[in-house]
Amino acid sequence: MAHDERSSLSTRAALASVATALLLLGLKGWAAVETGSMAMLGSLADTGLDLLASMVTLFGVRIAAQPADHDHRFGHGKAEALVALAQVMIITGSAVAIALQSVERLLHRTETSHAELGIGVSLVAILVTLALTMYQKHVVRRTGSVAIATDHLHYQSDMLLNGTVIIALVLDQYLHLSGTDALFGLLLAAWLAWGAWSSSRHALSQLMDQEWPEAERAEFLAAAAEFPELAGLHDLRTRSSGTHRFVQFHVWVPGEWTVREAHDRIDAAEEQLQRRFPNTEILMHLDPEGHTDRETMLSSHLTETR
Repeated sequence: MAHDERSSLSTRAALASVATALLLLGLKGWAAVETGSMAMLGSLADTGLDLLASMVTLFGVRIAAQPADHDHRFGHGKAEALVALAQVMIITGSAVAIALQSVERLLHRTETSHAELGIGVSLVAILVTLALTMYQKHVVRRTGSVAIATDHLHYQSDMLLNGTVIIALVLDQYLHLSGTDALFGLLLAAWLAWGAWSSSRHALSQLMDQEWPEAERAEFLAAAAEFPELAGLHDLRTRSSGTHRFVQFHVWVPGEWTVREAHDRIDAAEEQLQRRFPNTEILMHLDPEGHTDRETMLSSHLTETR
């Protein structure tokens, strides 16, 4: 997929998140006032933070979409990872606030009302959020956007959150199980905290230039092995930045090859690999056959000790 198309898809997904959050914020605000439900209030707080997170995502996606420039020669892709971490902090703050409010409600045994309204709003929220997550999943599959993937995870948890609001209201008002609403608020807080932790790992792996997963590295090595010119491939290094990926390695070539011959042969193999792995920047360093420099020895030692 072309860079402009990826950027356009990611931006549209971020705008869809903002629009969804605005709609649900109004509905849940009305329902929270009318029902007095702690679970609904927690859902409202989460939606308010959804709106903030979606706006941050939109900002980050637009920055990450900018092409490489003089000061950022590797592009702006890591802006997505930074945005994902900002979302994690927002989600964590939401979880703490909901947990504190739930404990207070549990201690004072505050009652809820107008269950029908709360249940109706929650059902609408589930349907709207389901449509959004389906679209986000489509965008993530096509672009690999980390920011949209994190937003997708958050909205997935929102569907569960809205479902628990319905259960809490039914148990609290129809079955008269006092304190149920507050207990569900605590469960939602724990769920949000776990989601924040899960989301942070992917973002941190990009910011720390973590290697590709072993399966992806093995796939690249298998593809490279199809080219006789790359039989001497060694010192493979990989990393990701937003939706863009980087791979670099050394390759031994026969010492009798001229510079032009080595360039033409390796360049042809690189072009084929580029087609197999789109949106990946490949950098090769040629070594005379059998040559091992100090940097390669150090890298090989680190690989062996992993």
